[in-house]
Amino acid sequence: MEGATDIFTRLRPRLLGVAYRMLGSVAEAEDVVQDVWLGWHETDTATVADPEAWLVTTATRRSIDRLRKARSDREHYVGIWLPEPVLTDGPSTPEQLQEASSDLSIAFLTVLERLSPEARAAFLLREVFDADYSDIAATLDKSEAAVRQIVHRAKSQLREERPRYVVSAADHQRLMQRFAAAWNNADFQAMKEMMAESATLVGDGGGFVTSFPKPMVGGERIAQLLFACTLRNKDQLELRLTTINGRLGVLRYIGGKLESAQSYDTDGERITQVYVQRNPEKLRRIAANQSSSLN
Repeated sequence: MEGATDIFTRLRPRLLGVAYRMLGSVAEAEDVVQDVWLGWHETDTATVADPEAWLVTTATRRSIDRLRKARSDREHYVGIWLPEPVLTDGPSTPEQLQEASSDLSIAFLTVLERLSPEARAAFLLREVFDADYSDIAATLDKSEAAVRQIVHRAKSQLREERPRYVVSAADHQRLMQRFAAAWNNADFQAMKEMMAESATLVGDGGGFVTSFPKPMVGGERIAQLLFACTLRNKDQLELRLTTINGRLGVLRYIGGKLESAQSYDTDGERITQVYVQRNPEKLRRIAANQSSSLN
């Protein structure tokens, strides 16, 4: 018989996956999972007919509660709020499940912010984790019909926001490698040509560092902005291509210090979206991970 601790350990990656996608924060997700563990430890697990359902339900409900509070806190956030990025090319990830990169991308998590906490939970459980409607209904304490309606509305609400094209990881990687090479070579013309005319850049400084209060629109303007950093910092600039939230992105170092984690959306031929995380609070884990990997 599998023990209570073994069950929790086996399911912990799934719980982290649910909580991180709900909250967009590794720290918050880990707090949720710790709360779930304490509740599991205090429960007579021998009486739990379906441990996985119990654990996922508890993690989801606690994530909903935390997200409601977070929404209130984010009303006072300085500038644009973006999810905390995570590295997904090594063992230090918020989960170990091999989910599709499109379900973990910064773009996807940002779009999910448009949903209410319950709608976000219902959508994720159904569309990402493939839960049955009956299980979602039990988790949210709603009828199955109500859950079906919530998921339908959520899909309709997100339809206009999600990319209309599917880009293979290989195509995305090839474009990002070309873009990074052009950037390293200070080839502004090549950088500009790889930007879609309607490209947008969104930055999160959290009030700690300078960032744009609203999205920057225009591929040439974005290329100029990125290129300007090269001109200002010259030999101090280092670009590292790495997988961020399931997609190849850029870690930008200035003077040996992590300055930003940049996630990119592409159509396979041009860059369409750039998400620049500069908030040092949200970069701490990546900086520590990269530092330890070099030692």
